[in-house]
Amino acid sequence: MGTVKPAYIKNIAIELLKKYPEAFTNNFDENKKLVEELTNIRSKIVRNRVAGYITRKVNRGWKNV
Repeated sequence: MGTVKPAYIKNIAIELLKKYPEAFTNNFDENKKLVEELTNIRSKIVRNRVAGYITRKVNRGWKNV
């Protein structure tokens, strides 16, 4: 079983996916760089968790609802 992501991680990731739906791919390293460019998140841990959640959503077929 995995860990539960905090709501703020999900909220940031979903907002980024809604604003830039075509920018993110299924590559974690590319998403990590995009998150760093598009946000002002200073914490490496938070940035990586957001990028990881975005990568997971893209891999599972994110639909902009």
